[in-house]
Amino acid sequence: MRHRKHTFKVGRTTAHRNAMLANAVCSLIEHGRITTTLVKAKEIRRLADKMVTFGKEGTLHTRRLAVAKLHQKDKVKKLFDEVAPQFKNRAGGYTRIMKLGPRRGDAAEMAILEFVESDEIVAARAAEAPKAEEAPKAEEAPKTEA
Repeated sequence: MRHRKHTFKVGRTTAHRNAMLANAVCSLIEHGRITTTLVKAKEIRRLADKMVTFGKEGTLHTRRLAVAKLHQKDKVKKLFDEVAPQFKNRAGGYTRIMKLGPRRGDAAEMAILEFVESDEIVAARAAEAPKAEEAPKAEEAPKTEA
């Protein structure tokens, strides 16, 4: 039985698969959003969420683990200094997948993978938006007699 044996192969060798995932996570860190196939997006999300958790912890050990996995020191620095602190009050679920539909060439299911909005942005939007009671009411047009 293969219970709890999660594999993501997609016809690649282990080294190629790990390099592909690491590069995709680095692109996600750099741009904040990437477009890829749905299968790849689900696997990239697993690794990206782990890297953000490492960044939130922020120790030298977790930084070295992230560099060992991603192989790009500049992206790890951005992850630890800019991306991870935005999610300090969030317990998980740092990324979102939005389905786009089939790709034109081979009908592969496409998706956008992006970081969810940080806690500060959500709080700022909530403060700016008028509440339901404070919303301006539509004024009635004056009645004219004909």
